[in-house]
Amino acid sequence: MPLATAINGATRRVPVWAVWVAGLAPVPWLVWQAATGGLGVEPVEALEHRLGELALQILIASLAVTPLRRHLGVNLIRFRRALGLLAFAYVALHLAVWLLLDVQTLSRVWEDIVKRPYITVGMAGFLLLLPLAITSNDWSVRRLGAAGWRRLHRLAYPAAILGAVHYVMLARGVQLEPLLYLAAILGLLALRLRLPRRQAA
Repeated sequence: MPLATAINGATRRVPVWAVWVAGLAPVPWLVWQAATGGLGVEPVEALEHRLGELALQILIASLAVTPLRRHLGVNLIRFRRALGLLAFAYVALHLAVWLLLDVQTLSRVWEDIVKRPYITVGMAGFLLLLPLAITSNDWSVRRLGAAGWRRLHRLAYPAAILGAVHYVMLARGVQLEPLLYLAAILGLLALRLRLPRRQAA
């Protein structure tokens, strides 16, 4: 696959730190926009939603790494850990904006988690991502063993689904964009499935 070979050659020259720089670049711009009225009349809500969308977009990018390699020969595997940690960083920022700028009181936090299903779903997704972020390092791979580490990190799949469902439930009425995020995640997970080979007669 000449195109895949060209892409692989180009990405080999890209340092992993460049993914971090590009991935975090929207944060100062969004904070500036929120502080100067660029996010509309509800800047906290707009900031919260934009951070959540970025988290889903980066999660989708990380889920696409294996299908791209398996089906197209494009190898971006060395960027996958950075993408996963970036996605967690945006989820954490999304949660921090909700906690510190939106809800603001601990009693309301627990009340919202219990009474609002979309928040319950979103918090469940965050909790699934938490051990993945903690163990996204070489020491944890050695400690857990490669097979155990891979099994643990399969929690990314239900976490991504819960994140997309959280977005669908949050939307007012039926909106196309949240459904497209959910469809993209389900589609990428389906591409990871290995179907049993048919035996020759």
